[in-house]
Amino acid sequence: MVQKSNISELHAERLNFQPVLPNVLKKGVANIKPVLGKPTKSVADFDKVKSIFENTYGMPVVSFQAGKNAVVAKKAIKVGVVLSGGQAPGGHNVIYGLLEGLKSANKQNKLYGFLGGPSGILDNKTMEITDKVIELYKNTGGFDLIQSGRTKIESSEQFAQAKANILKNKMDALVFVGGDDSNTNAALLAEYFKKEKVNVNVIGVPKTIDGDLKNEYIEASFGFDTATKIYSELVGNICRDINSARKYWHFVRLMGRSASHITLEVGFKTQPNVVLIGEEVLAKKMTLGQIIDQIADVVVKRAKLGKNFGILLVPEGLIEFIPEMKELISNLNDLLAEHEVHLKTLQNVEDEFKFILSKLPKHLSALMSSLPIDIACQLMLDRDPHGNVQVSLIETEKLLIEMVSKKLEALKKAKKYSGKFSTINHFFGYEGRCGVPSNFDANYTFALGYNAAALVLNGMSGYLSSVKNLTKKSQDWQCGGIPLTMMMNIERRKGKEKPVIQKALVKLNGEPFKAFAKQRKEWSLSDCYMFPGPIQYFGPASVTDITTKTLQYEQNGKK
Repeated sequence: MVQKSNISELHAERLNFQPVLPNVLKKGVANIKPVLGKPTKSVADFDKVKSIFENTYGMPVVSFQAGKNAVVAKKAIKVGVVLSGGQAPGGHNVIYGLLEGLKSANKQNKLYGFLGGPSGILDNKTMEITDKVIELYKNTGGFDLIQSGRTKIESSEQFAQAKANILKNKMDALVFVGGDDSNTNAALLAEYFKKEKVNVNVIGVPKTIDGDLKNEYIEASFGFDTATKIYSELVGNICRDINSARKYWHFVRLMGRSASHITLEVGFKTQPNVVLIGEEVLAKKMTLGQIIDQIADVVVKRAKLGKNFGILLVPEGLIEFIPEMKELISNLNDLLAEHEVHLKTLQNVEDEFKFILSKLPKHLSALMSSLPIDIACQLMLDRDPHGNVQVSLIETEKLLIEMVSKKLEALKKAKKYSGKFSTINHFFGYEGRCGVPSNFDANYTFALGYNAAALVLNGMSGYLSSVKNLTKKSQDWQCGGIPLTMMMNIERRKGKEKPVIQKALVKLNGEPFKAFAKQRKEWSLSDCYMFPGPIQYFGPASVTDITTKTLQYEQNGKK
């Protein structure tokens, strides 16, 4: 627990920051009422999703408007909150806003945190969150108040255990703060409780620094703004170093397992020489060799200008976007799941590698064999609890450096290149997950939590907290909720078809990518580097309250 004796000067100042609520929430939950829209359907696989969510499918979008709502204040309730998945700046403010929202309706309402993520629900580990407890966590980074975890509640035994513990604690609602997988878990629990006729509301809050949990109602997942500003400061510092030393090529891998939103946003903020967007690689069906040729071409052209330096950004999930690698990983996922028991009996990684090669189709076995052995072994590492390859452990930037180096050596022998290629590699991931939230994220997460309280008190089980109109001032944001089933599709996980929230990828016909495509040629050869510097918490709103370039391009494109 944080103590007054171990807070920094900035921490002390951030405790004094008061998040600004949207106008519709300012008078408290008892003074807003839900307005129901039209029935909804899932983004894909309608019949399959509907068959799984028989009790929660097709619910309407909800918006909140001013109006007396005495019903929410009649009975004091107990609510549980769980932080699930990877950390994101602003998690504590979700809890802060949730507590404030509950207390605005009835001072007797109580909030409890499940400790250590979803496993806390199964192990029944809780702590009461009071005004005194939250006091030293307001507007701070991290999830350390109640911690997080990646346990997935999916078996019938786990569902039964979750039900037993929540009923044992006499809780009326459960709020899941998480990304697409975590909120899929929330949707399944909401459906399970409905089916079991258990009167417990389950609400989700959109969290992920990756930025891939969004749609027209969820304009941004919280933490994306802060994390990309932190990464942009680091990349901007490297850009300045490049301009100063003028002798290295820096290959920077950025967080973003399944989408390239972070890389694109950091690209806008720093204007590096090469920015690889996974979604474009997939759409163009580029091979690994073609990507290497593209990078080498920029290196050669800059060398001819006397510039043996530069910077390249690559999303950590790039390797999954390359069609041939995507096919390889898909086959590996199935093989690792199918032969999990046998693989554990093998003596070493070399034996595992040989066994997997023998089971792969011929063309994929050849591809696997062509990779540097370190990368090939990294592709076989244990999957995460959701069955995904742990791409943060795959050193894609080193793979690119090694292969570009070989390409340049060949060009030198052919006398088509005479420059120097000295490289430095970086991975920026965990550095951005627990940063002190920007003013935007501090306001946004407080509003998301407060809004989640409104959904809880109005009995909106199976909904995701929605706060939109985010390029406006926070007091003008619009609040409501969308059914979690509305975002669902069916995907193959661990060899089985399962319902999951569909990831929002970078749209190649979207305004952000189109703006990037217009600028990247100039970035590649000219030194257009930008140096955004650290997050600003104090000063003019034009500096402290700016939103992401991605969000600005998206919203301007709607006008």
